[in-house]
Amino acid sequence: MARAPRKQSGPNFSGTKTGINRRTLLVGGGAAAGLLIAWGIWPRSYEPNLNAGANETILNAFLKIDASGQIIVIVPQTEMGQGVTTVLPQILADELGADWRTVAVQSAPVSPLYANTLLAREWLASDWTRLLGGAGDWALNQYATRGALMLTGGGTSIPMFRDAYRDAGAAARVLLCKAAAARWNIPWESCDIADGIITDGAAHRMKIGDIVADAARFDLPDILPYRQGQDGRLSGQDLPRLDTPSKIDGSHNYAADIRLPDMVYASIRQGPIGDALLAGVDEKSAGGVTGFLRLIRRDRWVAAIASNWWAANKALDLADPVFTLRGPQVSSGSIDEALETAFESDAGRRLYAQGDLGPVFEGATILASEYQVDASLHLAIEPPCATARVTEDGAEVWMATQAPGLARAAIANALGLSERAVTLYPLHAGGSFGRAMDWDVGVQAALLAQEMKRPVQLLWSRLEDVIQDRPSAPAHARMAAKLGRGGAIEGWSAKVAAPCAMTQTWSRIADGKLPHEAAADAAGKTTRLAVAGMVPPYAIPNWAVDHFPTDVGLPLGFVRGNAHLHGVFFTESFIDELAHLAGMEAMSFRIQMLGGNPRLAHCLSTAASMGGWQGGIPGSGQGLSTHMMNGAYAAVMVEAAMNGDALSVNRIVAAVDAGDQVNPDIARQQIESGLIHGLAYAMGAAVPYEKGMPTRAILGRMNLPRLADIGEVTVELMRSTADPAGVTDLAAPLVAPAIANALYTWTGQRLRSLPLVGTA
Repeated sequence: MARAPRKQSGPNFSGTKTGINRRTLLVGGGAAAGLLIAWGIWPRSYEPNLNAGANETILNAFLKIDASGQIIVIVPQTEMGQGVTTVLPQILADELGADWRTVAVQSAPVSPLYANTLLAREWLASDWTRLLGGAGDWALNQYATRGALMLTGGGTSIPMFRDAYRDAGAAARVLLCKAAAARWNIPWESCDIADGIITDGAAHRMKIGDIVADAARFDLPDILPYRQGQDGRLSGQDLPRLDTPSKIDGSHNYAADIRLPDMVYASIRQGPIGDALLAGVDEKSAGGVTGFLRLIRRDRWVAAIASNWWAANKALDLADPVFTLRGPQVSSGSIDEALETAFESDAGRRLYAQGDLGPVFEGATILASEYQVDASLHLAIEPPCATARVTEDGAEVWMATQAPGLARAAIANALGLSERAVTLYPLHAGGSFGRAMDWDVGVQAALLAQEMKRPVQLLWSRLEDVIQDRPSAPAHARMAAKLGRGGAIEGWSAKVAAPCAMTQTWSRIADGKLPHEAAADAAGKTTRLAVAGMVPPYAIPNWAVDHFPTDVGLPLGFVRGNAHLHGVFFTESFIDELAHLAGMEAMSFRIQMLGGNPRLAHCLSTAASMGGWQGGIPGSGQGLSTHMMNGAYAAVMVEAAMNGDALSVNRIVAAVDAGDQVNPDIARQQIESGLIHGLAYAMGAAVPYEKGMPTRAILGRMNLPRLADIGEVTVELMRSTADPAGVTDLAAPLVAPAIANALYTWTGQRLRSLPLVGTA
């Protein structure tokens, strides 16, 4: 077996975290970093906490193999349709040499071994951690690991866990080869595994399952060898998704599919948006519904329990709960006013800058434009749902969650139990892309089960889902630029008023703040998370990005693309305006500033070529946008038109460079999914608010794209040898600005607000 000079990675096997040494800490982080040393010398070692069946052998935290040869891959990430429960097992199976037909998936339990330190660093980074440099990153890694921060989001699953799964597969292959070689009395280096069969390339052959029990007793070498060559490799192939068959035949269990003995059903009402308290209910009217059992009230919600969900929801309708709303009532007008007022506050802060804008703008002719975007709802196919059973021995909760460790802690706290007494069964989500970061439904289901002393399944209605959704952040931007000779941008200023949705999310799910409390706490805090995607990818000598925080009264949450949704719309729309002002064709205008960014330039020229770019001439209905995000690069060209008040998008062409993707077909699926998500963001997925409530809640009235609204969609994955980047969030932010730019060529009018069509 060929060997690569790769050292065994501790965290992927025993879970031992190797910190940086004392000298690196003190020199790299300065005196303040020395405060971290006491933490660093406190040893921590984590062992897999997996359960094994009678015929299963645990080889490491990511892999079990049973005696029949079935490969059971442990996945800590939430499957929301993005294919993570296929791609991560594919990485491991490729390195192991497994037969893909024998691979199965099991959700991981809560454990420090599965902490997503990459997303934690992105989410929790501050000026202090950046000041500490490597020591700051190390401290965040330690915080995430020791707190078992299992998080799914931001397209981080593959970048975070790729090496861990590769190491896990390589380690298992070595152990199996050692066990087989010992039985055959030959050097283990002469053995390899292909299609699930261990062989020495000569007379000896053995199935994985026949030797796995012995393999666990061997030790790993100091240097862990990776597989060499491309023959028979699974990585890079369009392998079929592991979750597709069960989703087709209906055997795939989502939260609403769970059935327990003696289980009852619940629906819930939580009042209008804001600081709402339950004031009263009509219990007598609710009691007339067949199957109704009882109403359970808390300070901020009321739930109806019945023998079926429809009876529970009907009982709530008749109970007609009344809430008292303390504080102002959120409305679309108040949101816009709060954003505009933010520009005049003293809380604004310059977060990114290069060069000096003062001399460039002084006395110059400046192009200035204002943009705005509305909050965008998640509108997942599956509304929030959880099933709970609480006994004297503890609690069990079945739910889809993107933060299982934090969800378990919240449930335990609500029930007055230790975290060890709560078992959380993480399920796949029917959509989500951020909605399942919040754990409200799991806590509510557990409290109801504790009260009823029997299992309870709580399902939110679609109306409740829309009212209590945690949408993307609304934002206003004031963009300004100065053009020089030849159309070069000499100065660029972006001032963005927006609340930070990710800061609010963390306050809710980690600190236990109520939604209105989290929104108020984040009101005066500037953060780079609120202006993600606003750093221009173009070669502009002088530029600055300023953030003006505010509380719009609307609790916000983690979404697909997060702040990139509004950031890319502002940047790419304004770039297009500058191109027209300079009298230059929009693609060439961008290309001249991408000399230092060849991967993005390649994507842009490829999308334009494949789409038959006509130079953005009047009447063409063609528009462009481009963006880079977390190591991935993409460009989109669309063909769009307005037929009366109706928007039609006849064609979308995307060129993406996201590294060497493990499963290209799943990558294309996610890019296509992101394009449609972005189309929904451009067309609808937003609602007006009035008196603390959305003015509509039926999906059919959201102006969401239908199949008839979507023309040809083409995705070109660029060949690349770079490490694979996450693509889940990449495409969604690109569509709205591309459509807006296309409609300018069609109508001659510049659309600077999202959604692009009316939401009234």
